[in-house]
Amino acid sequence: MATDKQSDSVLETERTQTKPPPLYKVLVLNDDFTPMEFVVIVLQQFFGMDRERATRVMLQVHTEGSGVCGIFPRDVAATKVEQVVSFARQHQHPLACVMEEN
Repeated sequence: MATDKQSDSVLETERTQTKPPPLYKVLVLNDDFTPMEFVVIVLQQFFGMDRERATRVMLQVHTEGSGVCGIFPRDVAATKVEQVVSFARQHQHPLACVMEEN
């Protein structure tokens, strides 16, 4: 007598988690030629800071050599860097803006 055995296997859904994209810090670097007021304008215009916060970041750049403007995904950070550098060159300022992985 033959008996049929059914396997009691249960299909489980396999959940894969994707990592969030790496984030990058956008930094403004100090130089001896760009006016402090211009740095404040850049921080307000390109990073949406209010005047008080922009002034604090500008003073950090002045005293410590660099200041964090924001943390963004790679493409957004690269665009911000390009916008700041382009704007600075249009106004004949050597302001440096860079990005580094957070």
